[in-house]
Amino acid sequence: MVTLSACGSSGSGGGSAGGGDSKTVTLVSHDSWAASKSVIAAFEKESGYTVKVLKDGDAGQAVNKAILTKDNPQGDVFFGVDNTLLSRALDNGLFQSYEAKGLDQVGTEYQLDQGKHRVTPIDYGDICVNYDKKYFADHQLTPPTSFDDLVKPQYKNLLVTENAATSSPGLGFLLGSAAKYGDTGWQGYWKKLKANGVKVVDGWEQAYDQEFSGSAGGRKAKGDRPLVVSYASSPPAEVVYAQPRPKTAPTGVATGTCFRQIEFAGLLTGAHNTKGGKAFIDFLISRRFQEDMPLNMFVYPVVRGAKVPAEFTEYGPAAKSPETMDPTKIAADRDQWVKAWTSLVLK
Repeated sequence: MVTLSACGSSGSGGGSAGGGDSKTVTLVSHDSWAASKSVIAAFEKESGYTVKVLKDGDAGQAVNKAILTKDNPQGDVFFGVDNTLLSRALDNGLFQSYEAKGLDQVGTEYQLDQGKHRVTPIDYGDICVNYDKKYFADHQLTPPTSFDDLVKPQYKNLLVTENAATSSPGLGFLLGSAAKYGDTGWQGYWKKLKANGVKVVDGWEQAYDQEFSGSAGGRKAKGDRPLVVSYASSPPAEVVYAQPRPKTAPTGVATGTCFRQIEFAGLLTGAHNTKGGKAFIDFLISRRFQEDMPLNMFVYPVVRGAKVPAEFTEYGPAAKSPETMDPTKIAADRDQWVKAWTSLVLK
């Protein structure tokens, strides 16, 4: 994902942070929320609502803050809780039930709260290790392709990842390793990663835009890590935002390190503008928004038949066989895994 400025306009004529103005819909999200101004403007014109956007850091931070403020919510709709953190949000009563119009066009494999409809799936993507093509070419080294490769001596001190306790991609990478090596094997794997010099930073922006040598931001910041936990759709972002556009992406994906992430939106419990919030969730799974979303947030649409841009097909196709994990398994083990991971890797 790429951090972009909020594209929703500020409410006019007042309205509280919780969206008390019935003509304002307040969206709370992570820093990577983005949409085309024209698409938001079309929703505002057709619905009569003005969209206000509040960004609250990395997805993990945003979810935690939303839980802490649930009795006096900052807005009406929350976007950006994913399958790694979904049970935490649901168990804390963060959302109220709403079956969105058009949900029948969303693939059932993404509907992880079927029957209760507390959240609506909006997009999916794959958390994967990305590599800096130039680094590996210059060092005549073959890039890693799997979890197993990352602990090999030739990749020592090359990988940067995010904190699994504070970052959604960091947690996704931990869950991917747990899915790969099982309850009894993942800690041994992380001991090897630590011994092989893995670097841990707080969030995605720091890892990708500062530490990673292959991104535009990382090159500017003189990042020295040619491997980073990011997304399978990060290479297209490097192409789309480059001036001039390169013929090939400067980064690649280690396809054997991927974990499937699904993002959801929900109507916040205690939302002041529930009618407007429902209309906005309907909009998020409309064809217009779904087809606008990929080149703004670099994720894949969940609505059947929604067109995917050519840049995705060419530079960042979704993983063919990503690691996955049942939501009930994540709910049962996530917190104890994160605690064990923190003790093992950060201390």
